[in-house]
Amino acid sequence: MERRHLENREACPLLPVVGGVLTAQVTVEFKRNYNADFYHASLRYAQSLWMEGKPAQALLQLNKALMADLAGDETILSEWPLPYAAKRWVMVNCPAGEFLGNPVRHYQHLATRMSGPRPELRRWRAWACFHLAEVVVGGEANPRDERQLEREKIVIPELSEALVQLGSLGLRGEAKLAEEVIAG
Repeated sequence: MERRHLENREACPLLPVVGGVLTAQVTVEFKRNYNADFYHASLRYAQSLWMEGKPAQALLQLNKALMADLAGDETILSEWPLPYAAKRWVMVNCPAGEFLGNPVRHYQHLATRMSGPRPELRRWRAWACFHLAEVVVGGEANPRDERQLEREKIVIPELSEALVQLGSLGLRGEAKLAEEVIAG
């Protein structure tokens, strides 16, 4: 089946516009070079997936964008800030019937199973996204993984702790950005 963007699909205004369907190749070509171009490619691929009606996959690409090794002074960040607001937009605007998965559980698992580059920073970003997901889509339909919490003796950090850690480990202004997006 040929992949295509959905007709009458509103693009996420917090992500770069794309002219057509993109594939994973747009990020794979960077291999492990998680630079500003990789960041931009991840945002573009997330938009393309959103436009195809794949919101869960779009969120995964936004996670990938947070793997980028950015110093905070890159030009791309002035146009396309770290994608906390884009994640919120995707969760809020996901049409009924499209697969979003359980973002609360997803971010819980991501935070507790982090690997790859800069795992400590990315873990705290995942905890911030966990709190964002609880605010936006939480509840009975998107519960925490209580079995994992009990089995692995995990204590979910408070949002305030995640923000302190983002303030320490993240980009300049990242904690404030995350806090504002979570607050809505």
